[in-house]
This record gives sequence, C-alpha cells and structure tokens, in this order.
Amino acid sequence: MRREISVTSDGSTTIHLPDWDENYHSKHGAIQEAKHVFIKNGLSLFDNKSISILEIGFGTGLNALITLIEAKDRNLNIDYIGVEAYPISNDEVAAMNYIEELNAQKESAIFETMHSSAWEQKIPLTFEFSLTKRKQFIETIKDVEAFDLIYFDAFGYRVQPELWSTEVFAKMYTALKPNGILVTYAARGVVKRSMLEVGFTVEKLEGPPGKREMFRARKQ
Repeated sequence: MRREISVTSDGSTTIHLPDWDENYHSKHGAIQEAKHVFIKNGLSLFDNKSISILEIGFGTGLNALITLIEAKDRNLNIDYIGVEAYPISNDEVAAMNYIEELNAQKESAIFETMHSSAWEQKIPLTFEFSLTKRKQFIETIKDVEAFDLIYFDAFGYRVQPELWSTEVFAKMYTALKPNGILVTYAARGVVKRSMLEVGFTVEKLEGPPGKREMFRARKQ
C-alpha cells in the first residue's frame, strides 16, 4: 500500500495512506494527539514507579518516544512493548521530524535505535525505559495479565473495523492486569459496545485537538 509523508497542523509529521485516505496520526496534530490521548489520559494516571505498556500500532515510534521522554521527567521505569505488523522504512523514519518538534535532540540516537533494533528482543534504551518490538498481527496476541496500560492506536474503524471487534478487545482485556487501563483516540458507539461486552468500564473523555471525544477503558 502506498505511503506518503505529510505534515499535521501542529507541525509534526505523519504517514498518509492515500488508498485509504487514512493517517497514522491525527491531521490536526500528531504530537498533540499523542500527548493528549496516551500521556494525559493514560500514563499520567500511574504514580507507581514500574509500568508495563503495550502499544497496538508502533508505527512511526512517536508514542514510544514521547513515553520515553516522560519516563525521565516522571522518574518512571517503563517496560514498553510495541506491536506492529507492517514496520515503516528507514527513509520514512528519517523523514519524521519528532526530535526537532519535541526539542529532544538528546534522544536523537535513541529514536534511531528504536527503529533499527532487532525485533522480538528486549532492548534497554535508557535507565528508565526498555523496548521490545513485536512484529505480529493484533489477532495473534496472547498475553495474560501482563500490562498496566495499553495504548490502542490501530488504524481507524472506518478502514479496519476488524481491529475494533469484540474478539480483539477480549484479547486486550486478558492482556491487562487487574485495574489496568486502555486508552484510545476512538469514540464510536460500536467500539464502546465491544469494550463493554468483554467487561471493560468505559469513560468518554474530551478528545485531542480536532476531535470531540475519546475513550478510556478500565479492567475491573
């Protein structure tokens, strides 16, 4: 499938899929979306020092990079697992401007290592942050009570409704520890019904810039 680099409204880059008219991040701001959905409404809820995070849709590595920076600022120890079925190319990595937009020049080499490191291996990137990239499809995830927090950042329901099914959210529920949290940019009624069906408690929250609402789900 064709992929093109585009610039979102906050100046940060994303990847656009013209055949689907779909973006990896919000066109209203890739960095703004990541910080609002995954940090403000996800990571910031945890004050325990050791946190295990599963990201569905590793993609450009933006969410992982921002989480790594936050781990330093918040004195957290994060074990981060990023699932991706279709890794982006080296040229696409080089085209992302997150280091400049985040003023994170100290993390430039780390961002490159995130993408160049081997798959299926746990890589300590900093004292506070380790990364394991898993090249797999969401449907094959079999983790059981392994994660405190899930960043659910799959492509949208409009283009891949199968990724937002009851079966997938059942896997997410199983993968979370008790009282674990899943956050996503999505806010469709059909997504909420799937979450509720597998046992999640679902909150509707204010969305990131350009989007009215988003969901946060908690495992009981």
